[in-house]
Amino acid sequence: MDSPYAPGVIMTRTPLRVSFAGGGTDLAEFYEREPGVVFSTAIDKYIYVTVKRHGSVFNEAIRLNYSRSEQVQQVSEIENDIARECLRFLAIEPPIYVSTVADLPASTGLGGSSSFAVGLLNALHAFRGERVSAGQLAEEASYIEIDVLKQPIGKQDQYAAAFGGLNCFCFKPGGVVTVEPQRLHNGGLQSLFDSILLFWTGHQRDSSSVLSEQKANTRSKMDALLCMRGHARELQDLTADGHVDIDRFGRVLHESWLLKRSLASKITNPQIDRWYELAINAGALGGKLCGAGGGGFLLFVARPERHHAVRRALGGLKEVPVAPEVHGSQVCAPFGLAR
Repeated sequence: MDSPYAPGVIMTRTPLRVSFAGGGTDLAEFYEREPGVVFSTAIDKYIYVTVKRHGSVFNEAIRLNYSRSEQVQQVSEIENDIARECLRFLAIEPPIYVSTVADLPASTGLGGSSSFAVGLLNALHAFRGERVSAGQLAEEASYIEIDVLKQPIGKQDQYAAAFGGLNCFCFKPGGVVTVEPQRLHNGGLQSLFDSILLFWTGHQRDSSSVLSEQKANTRSKMDALLCMRGHARELQDLTADGHVDIDRFGRVLHESWLLKRSLASKITNPQIDRWYELAINAGALGGKLCGAGGGGFLLFVARPERHHAVRRALGGLKEVPVAPEVHGSQVCAPFGLAR
């Protein structure tokens, strides 16, 4: 009997993301009351997922490699929640081998968990001989993370990973999401990224506790969240003509970060506040802590001539250069070429 699965090795490449404004309005607790808006971009840092038929001579039916290795006989025995539920959702039968590697560590505020979910689903669909849309991948990943695994997260990360590019995502009652790509031209996108500085704080964090508190606080923080939604729209307006006013862009980020700090008690801490203050004093126009908070990456926007001063002020932090990624999750051709 012929196998229903594609022969050989399937690999996907899925980008991480930076969210500029509107985070928190992609939670159902917000968008079921008021439409949510998030302004974000995919970046040139990726999660790679490899899927293939596992060899029949191995003792285990399923081998899963990530930051650790799992060797089990049944899908239900897999400890990695996302991997287990993706395999179960698409009814993948053993034997199977799944491996993943990332350009940056997990739990750093760049949407890595959702990128893994999107990339694994994309690989498994290709493994089954199916080509699926970015919207389907985003919705399937959202379903697994939010509905099945009950993670206290929103839907922005799954959409950013699946679609790629610079986007304004709109979240509507009932969970409907619309994607508004931002078409910068004449070097506008590169000008924006030439102004971005991303620094690793050295602290990985579990976002669940921060997001659980933020989720519980949604009703009492509606005024702040409405302002943050407005900031996302303001950034969209700033890029509407294809150009970017970096000074205004940075000021909006600063205003939004001041509001975000108030959403939950663990979003920031004295050390993060000190780093932020040092960067602003050195000439950064604005910035934020990426993701839920508590650690991960600090992002700043500054005019290029001020970058050296900001780097010097944050000399103890490692900088990670980033560039734009216009594509979302892709199935890779041989020798790593995406298609």
